[in-house]
This record gives sequence, structure tokens and C-alpha cells, in this order.
Amino acid sequence: MALVFPLSEGEFTVGPDKNFVPFNLKTDELNKRSTGSLLVEVQPFLVVTDKDVIVFDTGLGFKNKNGMMQIHERIISHGYDPDDVTKVLLSHLHKDHAGGVIYKDVNGVVKTTFAKADYYIYRAEADYALQTGYPSYHTAEIEPLLSSNQVKWLDEEEGMIDGYIRFTHSGGHSPQHIVYLLDDGVDKVFFGGDEAPQLKQMKMKYVAKYDYDGKKAMTLREQYAAQGHKEGWQFLFYHDIRMPTAFL
Repeated sequence: MALVFPLSEGEFTVGPDKNFVPFNLKTDELNKRSTGSLLVEVQPFLVVTDKDVIVFDTGLGFKNKNGMMQIHERIISHGYDPDDVTKVLLSHLHKDHAGGVIYKDVNGVVKTTFAKADYYIYRAEADYALQTGYPSYHTAEIEPLLSSNQVKWLDEEEGMIDGYIRFTHSGGHSPQHIVYLLDDGVDKVFFGGDEAPQLKQMKMKYVAKYDYDGKKAMTLREQYAAQGHKEGWQFLFYHDIRMPTAFL
């Protein structure tokens, strides 16, 4: 059985400059933000199975007013400790998905956010991130992790992790994006990162300008929705303001 806990960092607008600006749903107005700004949630997930405590993507890496990592605070609020996390599964390394892979402690020492976890990264995505850099990729925030002994490299375009988590190179939102399907024999949980980011995108057919290959991403969303509906997947929506998870 898989238990799912959203780990929201909050709501943000993001414009062509790719800066994430906090947004208050009660007081802020979207039309006062820069033209083309999108309103999104930034929402990693904690998924607990009989075998693992898993984090899917790590958010922007923001801290609360007391200096605690927000993702740590959210995990603790659900009754778990950050050191309980055994696996971190990353869909891609854009800053809003991988900004929280490391942090600086009170002494300024750089540490991995989940000290006892294995971080699963598609090797082709890491290579692309280091070559491409800013503004989509903040290499200074991911290089310490990439050089650590906690990384488990995913080299094939498709494969299995511990016999129950399938990863697949998808390449719609970004060239080396991957998606995950967890199947523990009871529940099927799908994490599509930015290729299944919001519920509405699974129901509406359109090409998004922010995708590397908009037509491919649109087609993939249709495929995920159809297969997920047929097989009873629980979808995890990383950028959905109101609906973090859903069955289609």
C-alpha cells in the first residue's frame, strides 16, 4: 500500500524570465504580474510504501522564517523525519524541481537535503543540465549532489528500480525528462513531473509553449491519461493549485 503526502512549498507566478515569485491567492492579482506569467504550485511529494519512504522531486529549496527547509518542515508535519527518506526520485533538474537537493546548514556547510537517501537521476539529464546551465538549471545547486556518493545513475531509457518503480525517458517537457510509475502490487502511483503537472492538462488537448517539444508533451499527456484511467493510477500533480492528486 502506498501513502501519498503532498509537500507544498506554496503558490508562485513564473514568467519568461523563469523567476518564481510567491503569490497570495487571497490578495494578489495575476494580471498585475508580468505578461505571460503562469500561476503554479510547487509541490514535491512524499510517498511511503512497505519498502521505502520516497520523495518525488525536491522543490525550490526554500526555507521557512526559522531557517528550516520547507520540505523538511512538511515531512515532519506528516509524522516522518527527513532521515527516514530512503529514495529521492527526480524527474528532471530544472530549478523548481531540484532546487532542494542540497542546502546550507547554520554554519554555511553544504549538505544533501536527505542524508540517508539514494538520489535517482537520469544521467543524460545531468549531462544536459551541466551543459545548458542558467536560467533553467542552477548548476551550483546540483553539482554538489552529482559529485556525491548518494547518486544512483539511471542510464537506460527505461528500467526498474528495486523491482517496483518503473522509470521511462519521455523527453517532452525537456529533452531528458523522465517519468515514474510505482506499482507495489496494491497501488499504482504515477509521477509525471512537468509532463503531467496539472489535472486540467490531462483533460484538455493543447500545446504548451513552455515545453521543449509541445506536441510530444501533449501526446504523452493523452497517453498517460488513457493508460492511467484504464489501470487506476493515482496521479501526482506537481504544479496544480487545487488538486495535488487524482484518479482519472
